[in-house]
Amino acid sequence: MQPLTAPSGLPRSAAGRGLRRWALAPRARPPLPLLIVGLVVAALSVLPIVYLGIRAAGTEADAVAFLLRPRTIAVLGSTVALGLIVGAGTIAIGLPIAWLTTRTDLPGRRWWTVLTVVPLAIPSYVLGFAFVAAFGPRGALQSLLEPLGVQRLPDVYGLPGAACVLILASYPYVVLAARAGMLREDRSVEEAARTLGDTRRMVFRRVTMPLLGPAIAAGTLLAVLYALSDFGAVSLLQFDSFSRAIYLQYRATFDRSLAAILALVLLGLTLVVTFGEARLRRRAREFAGRPARRPVESVTLGRWRWPAVAFVAAVVGLALVVPAVTIAFWLIRALGQGETFRVGLEPILGSLGTAAAAAVLATVLALPVALLVARHPGRPGRIVERVSYGAFALPGIVVALALVFVATTALPVLYQTLALLIGAYAVRFLAEAVGPVRATLARTGLRLEEAGRTLGDGPVRAFARLTLPVVRPAILAGAALVFLSVVKELPMALILGPIGFETLATEIWSTTSEGFYARAAGPAAVLLVLSAGAMAVLLRDDAR
Repeated sequence: MQPLTAPSGLPRSAAGRGLRRWALAPRARPPLPLLIVGLVVAALSVLPIVYLGIRAAGTEADAVAFLLRPRTIAVLGSTVALGLIVGAGTIAIGLPIAWLTTRTDLPGRRWWTVLTVVPLAIPSYVLGFAFVAAFGPRGALQSLLEPLGVQRLPDVYGLPGAACVLILASYPYVVLAARAGMLREDRSVEEAARTLGDTRRMVFRRVTMPLLGPAIAAGTLLAVLYALSDFGAVSLLQFDSFSRAIYLQYRATFDRSLAAILALVLLGLTLVVTFGEARLRRRAREFAGRPARRPVESVTLGRWRWPAVAFVAAVVGLALVVPAVTIAFWLIRALGQGETFRVGLEPILGSLGTAAAAAVLATVLALPVALLVARHPGRPGRIVERVSYGAFALPGIVVALALVFVATTALPVLYQTLALLIGAYAVRFLAEAVGPVRATLARTGLRLEEAGRTLGDGPVRAFARLTLPVVRPAILAGAALVFLSVVKELPMALILGPIGFETLATEIWSTTSEGFYARAAGPAAVLLVLSAGAMAVLLRDDAR
């Protein structure tokens, strides 16, 4: 074999460096194995939507009449109303908290910053259970007031109760988004407005709010998505939303075609919100990418200091303290009545096992997708990324229902197996594992691997020895996100779980649905500890 020679007119050393850079630069076309894996993952992500459409297409004659029923229209209206109320409520709570924890001298600001975000770790059905068990007609508050002659408290079920619970469960989305925008705001923008005669209040309304608008809207729309896809809280509070209607249609009548039609309507609502969220997220990312040269000065609260502390403490109390205290109350009450600590080993192992397995599988699938997107930008990578993120926007009950159809029709051997449940978890929450890894790979680049390749390492060995240790924290963060999401997931476990299979989520849901709050306290406490542990890992990595 003839050695490589430099082209005429170029020094040999310069030609060698150019050839090495050409050989090690990311190729426009990805390697075939990586492309195949990415397309397979994309196909798995889009499969639920495709199959729902096929299933619903077979009932064209009944579909229109079913959709035009007064009952269906009423459920659609109530679902939209719930989403609008939750969106407005999260802004009313999240925006002041973001401002107080970033722009003021609020006492204990660092602690409040963490405590106002921790409710993201609490499942909505646990918060709903705590809300009913604390303030319901037969709740803890009624038991405490009974010696005073209070026999029954007002009803907390329906739209008001569901909206309150979902606002408390999702307001941290607005807090996180608004904080990110406020921390990157430049002081010179507000100073320019102040020099023109605007008061501080006018500057906030005319300058600050328009700049923060995309970030606030993005956080609000994420909260609306959360409300549209929620199943546990609306079921416990007996509110008719599409998620609950789909489940009842499937369980009560076993009419999967009509359930698929309802699922497609819910999917349409979700995609409308997702489209708006994606556009606003791009605008928010453009704004967030501009570092603040001069951070905005802190505002002195003065006589409003303690009212501000009372407001933040009230929100944290309702979203975090009430669930913990309510669970402790019913647990102590059950133990005082001679009952044992009702937490079986099977639900704990079921939650831990499926969450850990799904986190591992999602991480394995996420790594080639992240490599494809970060290292080989192009149309195939963009398609794979968008499809994987689109699956995350699907409500859990829609994904579960679609996979039931697929399994019973094409792969009956997988129906009601743990393999199907774990695979469904991994596909739905794949985006949570892809995001951190893709971002880290994009920042890392190829310099480390180029150094290893010049020293004789092959591409796989260079990646494993040099890049993988750098990406490992992002991989662990993505796995923790998937674990946190899976351990809280309820509808997919109810529909796809094998017969007799239990998780902490399903046990809480079944016992609280029957009004056995004392029995639900044990599994709720264990689930709260597991969720808080995963959240602690994420907060630790974020602090680093």
